[in-house]
Amino acid sequence: MSSNYICFSVIPSLSYCYFFSAKIPKGIPRLISLLPIFYLFTILPLYFSSAFLTVITTFSITWLAIFKLVLFAFDQGPLINNASNPKIISLPVFISIAALPLRTTFTPNQNRKNPMNSAVQLVIFAVIMEIILHHKNEIHPKLVLIFYSVMIFLMIDILIALSSLVVKNFLCLDIEIESPSNEPYFSTSLQDFWGRRWNLTVTHTLRFTVYNPVRLVLLNVIGRKWAQHSASLATFLVSGLMHELIFYYVNNGVRPSGEITGFFVLHGLCLMVEIEVKKALKDTLQLPGLVSGLLTVGFVVVTAFGLFFPPIIRSGVDESILEEVGFCFDFLKDKMLQFVIFDEICNFGY
Repeated sequence: MSSNYICFSVIPSLSYCYFFSAKIPKGIPRLISLLPIFYLFTILPLYFSSAFLTVITTFSITWLAIFKLVLFAFDQGPLINNASNPKIISLPVFISIAALPLRTTFTPNQNRKNPMNSAVQLVIFAVIMEIILHHKNEIHPKLVLIFYSVMIFLMIDILIALSSLVVKNFLCLDIEIESPSNEPYFSTSLQDFWGRRWNLTVTHTLRFTVYNPVRLVLLNVIGRKWAQHSASLATFLVSGLMHELIFYYVNNGVRPSGEITGFFVLHGLCLMVEIEVKKALKDTLQLPGLVSGLLTVGFVVVTAFGLFFPPIIRSGVDESILEEVGFCFDFLKDKMLQFVIFDEICNFGY
């Protein structure tokens, strides 16, 4: 079975969800009707030989699309227009939101990013790509990891920007797309970084699929405080496991070392401690924003150096992805820049 056949099977699969599963009563019956789709979306990355396409497919389809459909089974999440009065959205919007890594809203967004932000990100990404591809051996390994960290942030934003372009300018769908991040380099705490700034598309999805259900189940068992902490830790654990799954697919089925999951679990534990320390100290001790920001970002970077990046670099996955992304980026960067600038100008009514 060709990868093209599998890729295009996503649209019929989501059409099945829209026309058939949506007619089944919400809850377990609808969830059961979605199991064949979950299976298809789980094996989908196995049919790609490209490391970059495997990463994108696992992230967008195997992870986010399945999680969105789980919420859809219970009349929750972005595939339902209004959870208080459930109403399914149109088919093109349904497929776009389910298949693309988008965070959408059905109300006008008053806090859009400044014009040209995406264009600037493209330029920065192009500069870093040039440095990494042609001068990596001349750079200190720690600086390379810093570049990798910046590239991950930029890549997520650029992918969302491109998805937004496809939805609004090619499919002509009138939906509001939220920014995937909120300047995480200005984070002043781990709670701020993970909850309100970094990769909000994933944060929003995990909040409804993992955090809220776990907290609700444990609320009357271990009390409010520990239910919240347990739900938070479960969310980080699931996030870690899904990142390990991405690595498993892109590394051709090699068993993950668990370091990436360890990175997320460590941050979950540290977040719990941070929350309790802040409650205990209240207003008696408050670090300046600059200091707390440097400590927060520094902690994220240092722990990523020790746990997140090593298995990726040992396997050579970083080299494979860089080579593919570099080739695609050189081919598409001029067109991408033109479309992003045009989109930003149109969105601000210039």
